[in-house]
Amino acid sequence: MWRGLWSLVARGARGPRSPRSCTRQGSGAPVPGAGATIFALSSGQGRCGIAVIRTSGPASGHALRSLTAPRDLPPARSACLRLLSHPHSREPLDRALVLWFPGPQSFTGEDCAEFHVHGGSAVVSGVLQALGSVPGLRPAEAGEFTRRAFAHGKLSLTEVEGLADLIHAETEAQRRQALRQLDGELGHLCHGWAKTLTKASPLCTHSPLRDPTCHSVCENFLCLSLQSGPLGQAGPGFLNDHTSTSLPTPPSTRLWLMWRPISILVRMTTWRRVSSSEVSPPKGWGHLASWPYEAPTSFPLCFLPSTANSQVRELELALSAHLRDARRGQRLRSGAHIVVTGPPNAGKSSLVNLLSRKPVSIVSPEPGTTRDVLETPVDLAGFPALLSDTAGLREGAGPVEQEGVRRARQRLEQADLILAVLDATDLASLSSRSFLDTVVVPAGAGSPSENSQRLLLVLNKSDLLPRGGPDLSPHLPPHLLLSCLTGEGLEDLLEALRKELAEVCGDPSTGPPLLTRARHQHHLQGCLDALSHYKQTKDLALAAEALRLARGHLARITGGGDTEEILDIIFRDFCVGK
Repeated sequence: MWRGLWSLVARGARGPRSPRSCTRQGSGAPVPGAGATIFALSSGQGRCGIAVIRTSGPASGHALRSLTAPRDLPPARSACLRLLSHPHSREPLDRALVLWFPGPQSFTGEDCAEFHVHGGSAVVSGVLQALGSVPGLRPAEAGEFTRRAFAHGKLSLTEVEGLADLIHAETEAQRRQALRQLDGELGHLCHGWAKTLTKASPLCTHSPLRDPTCHSVCENFLCLSLQSGPLGQAGPGFLNDHTSTSLPTPPSTRLWLMWRPISILVRMTTWRRVSSSEVSPPKGWGHLASWPYEAPTSFPLCFLPSTANSQVRELELALSAHLRDARRGQRLRSGAHIVVTGPPNAGKSSLVNLLSRKPVSIVSPEPGTTRDVLETPVDLAGFPALLSDTAGLREGAGPVEQEGVRRARQRLEQADLILAVLDATDLASLSSRSFLDTVVVPAGAGSPSENSQRLLLVLNKSDLLPRGGPDLSPHLPPHLLLSCLTGEGLEDLLEALRKELAEVCGDPSTGPPLLTRARHQHHLQGCLDALSHYKQTKDLALAAEALRLARGHLARITGGGDTEEILDIIFRDFCVGK
């Protein structure tokens, strides 16, 4: 402890530090092969009309001059038509558009060049080989362009994840969610939460004398002592409210100022009230006897304004709300799990084929045709979903079919949404009644509660019902009529699925940004746990440490702190040219 305090004293003796710039800084994350210039094909593989090849690094300008004629660089961010030639043999390669992006005003923050060439494989291969022959250039690794953008502060980690999700988006809902995250909505939300915690930090809350570069309890004490200027406006408990003066500058005064906050801090951490006599100036420093400081007269946490605790409580509520919805963003990114279930021969496989628009399952009038779980990813009303066709639920079948029934029931427990299918012409049968009593009614079809699974009841084979005949049983739960044979009722089913999936996955167009990855949920839970410790502690130093830990979890979401262990996992999902 004393070694740390002495280092702070020595730092204070060198004078106060200059404030840091508020401009966006780089992440500080190491970049493999930093300093090298990389190149790669950024557009898709295969034959195409135009292919884009890009470079990034200090030798990008040299590479552009080496391949083009004339040799001068084009105007920044302007497309120019140039003849591309091999840098050694001068053999023409293609006539292409080239663009020059000098750093830091580029995607990666480094000097970048782009070659928009014709998309034939021979042209692309020739230009890539020519770039490989330029000294200082090497092929890029997967995601290296984006990793450099992250390292240079062009993208936060949540924005990088949004870019990856946008590249892999297959549905409209995924595209909307990825764009919101790429635009920085989740990052801005986390920065706002972190700012709230910073304002609530002990010993520096609402103090105009606070040095924003000081992050620890000891440093904030030193900041209050070392900074010059009016003192009457300082934080509660430290200064007289009616006094205003300037800090004297003699060396003896500076030593006194460095000693005084340490003395107060030691007494606070040992739960002692500090009186003025306990921190009076040493002998020979009588000119400081009328110094306007007043020692604290209350227990440590009383230094916190009443607004600090209310801000922390509001933040806890916001974090809890996001954690309750954490699975929605993950479902939107990876797909909601929809299980199609029902008695044998109700038309489950026909419904799966109809929704997936392809023959996924074998359809047969023989009961028990589907014996295993068949899964297929589908786009349902713009939402991603994993559709599971399961064996018909019945008793007394053979051992193979019974294993299929066991797996079907296991999938039901894991489902985000259940599509319960019944034969509309066979509702009075024992199997239909048993299915209604054991699956549909417990799930609460049509009126899901917070603790129950969501379920849609579909009555198939509506084309076999007599026209103008008697209505179906009035005791049936809310249901939808459908004919997988004619497609009648499909639009109503898709609209019902859209509404259910919007509840399960969240609406990416409205509301707060969603948590799309498990690590987001992990760090928000860690932040919430730290705030719980903050509320329970009575010690000022422990309270400050709890808030520091909470801020650290929020910083790791956007890429601050120690994130190196997850960078490889995130960037390996990018293509080489991204």
